[in-house]
Amino acid sequence: MKRTLSLLLTAALSLSLLAGCGPKNPPAKGSSSSVPDPVSSSGSGQTGSSADQSAPVSNVPALKFMALSGPTGVGAAWLMDNYSAENAFDGMPFTLESTIVTDNEEVKNALFNGDTDIAAVATNVAATLYAKSDGAIQVLAVNTLGVLYILEKGNTVHSMADLAGKTLYAPSNTKGANPEHILNHLLEGNGVDPSEVNIQWITPQEITVKLTTADAGICMLPVPAATALMVQDSGVRQAVSLSEAWEDLEGSALPMGCVVARTEFLENSSPELIEAFIDLYGDSISFMSDEGAAPLVVKFGILPNEKVAEKAIPQCSLTFITGQEMRKTLEDYYSILFQVEPKSIGGGLPYDSFYYGVG
Repeated sequence: MKRTLSLLLTAALSLSLLAGCGPKNPPAKGSSSSVPDPVSSSGSGQTGSSADQSAPVSNVPALKFMALSGPTGVGAAWLMDNYSAENAFDGMPFTLESTIVTDNEEVKNALFNGDTDIAAVATNVAATLYAKSDGAIQVLAVNTLGVLYILEKGNTVHSMADLAGKTLYAPSNTKGANPEHILNHLLEGNGVDPSEVNIQWITPQEITVKLTTADAGICMLPVPAATALMVQDSGVRQAVSLSEAWEDLEGSALPMGCVVARTEFLENSSPELIEAFIDLYGDSISFMSDEGAAPLVVKFGILPNEKVAEKAIPQCSLTFITGQEMRKTLEDYYSILFQVEPKSIGGGLPYDSFYYGVG
């Protein structure tokens, strides 16, 4: 359920921060304002000592944000760019101190240690973190649906059932992780015992070599690796979207990415601040879903280059789901993962307190 930040909400938040009703943590100072007479516009009542003296933008909270490179971080690029400290403007609800990393462990450690306030992570990582930290994080929104694809150089696979008796190359770094659990669940749901498929777990680089140097081949890859392979070899096609296969089988979405925040941060922040972040993240998802967004994801190192980014973004399944719909979407997904492999979500289903803003 996407909600757009209204001018009324922005104004109300700005007034509450100026009145000292904002986050309990001291807010960071904004950068110099480019608007005329920034001192008087800040509402401080003070006058600069000289005509050329610049005054800081009114103090606003500086939120620490972290995201993984790849689809999970794509939707945040507009927000990261427009709400950075360098682009601070008087009356803005917050600035973002953003970091893009390539390893889930870096995000986990940052959340555990308080080095980031909010992060975009895989949905199974969020559930595992919640379980291992005794509720130290909460989920704010689902930001990405499925990004896994079966690709084929050839024309023999059009459904999961068609994989029976075939050789399938899959990334070795996903063996034992959620992509393997999802794959096995979809095979079984389509009447195929996973043992009937010759799954070879090799590196993504090896998968690329296998398909580009042969006349035929089948693989499972996530975006953007899947996109890059199709860009490199026009003979490789998208055979099956695992998101569509999941929806056909389960009648529900396949939520693979989400936005979480530390519970302590949420408790020490005003509801208006969190609402502003959520609403603006939704706006960012909308912008990143449109054409022309590729340069931003390359700028932040989220995707490798514009050619791949232009084709990958539509395959990233960007979405923005909050509230009860978010809870229902995640609970449906977690329930299935719990049946397949309880350890994949931390050993049990998250409690009610995991879902932010849901009573």
